[in-house]
Amino acid sequence: MEFQQIRGATSIVTFGGLRFLIDPFFAPKGSTPAIPSPYNDFPNPLVELPLPVEEIVRADAVIVTHMHHFDHFDEHAARALPKSLPVFVQSEKEAADMAALGFEKVTPLSDDGVDFGPVRLYRTEALHGAGEHSRRMYEAFGLPGEASGCVFRSEGEPVFYLAGDTVWFEGVAEALDRFRPAVVALNAAWAQFPDGTPILMGPDDIEATAKHAPEARFIATHMDAVNHARLDRAGLRAFLKERGLEERFSIPGDGECMAFS
Repeated sequence: MEFQQIRGATSIVTFGGLRFLIDPFFAPKGSTPAIPSPYNDFPNPLVELPLPVEEIVRADAVIVTHMHHFDHFDEHAARALPKSLPVFVQSEKEAADMAALGFEKVTPLSDDGVDFGPVRLYRTEALHGAGEHSRRMYEAFGLPGEASGCVFRSEGEPVFYLAGDTVWFEGVAEALDRFRPAVVALNAAWAQFPDGTPILMGPDDIEATAKHAPEARFIATHMDAVNHARLDRAGLRAFLKERGLEERFSIPGDGECMAFS
């Protein structure tokens, strides 16, 4: 398999000979209002795409882990993606919403898995902010709080787990125990609500995940692209070195591609 970091949560995973575009967010730098944060009011995204959109959309399929959060699927992506491109989403509701945008081949992922060519894709649970407080915050922003991850399986490939927008919780542990992935991608930017409630993994979550899957290799993604994140690549490198975990983690820069076997 190959993993190419694009920007933020957007990546391209080449697996089983197929090219999957993950969470397309194509807005130009600074074109989207800042997410409320006590730390800054920088407009999003913080950086430009590293590649032309025309190159990024050359995919066999798209996986959208939660389509109603702009940094995982935006209006620019909706316009740029061919409507005939197969799209996998987290639920029947989001399948209907995606179809309403004109996409012709939309499939909801499931816990039991769905096949796409030689690749079987499984939906996994994600917790995009814990507790009743998080639910109220999403309601205040007029957004659904549900998110998901995805596991990839194919003969001859390492099992790959894309954890998605989640903090560490029992659902991540269950996915690690069930699928025993060899490679795990973590959305590792420690994004937070304005009051500091985490909605993505931070240092402690990242360490807990690594300890739970001691044989896995990790990719840190969804970094250095949105204003409400509190952990950048440099900070994560320093933390991993301090905890003796740096050899197990890859932290790709935007546009960087890496292979796993």
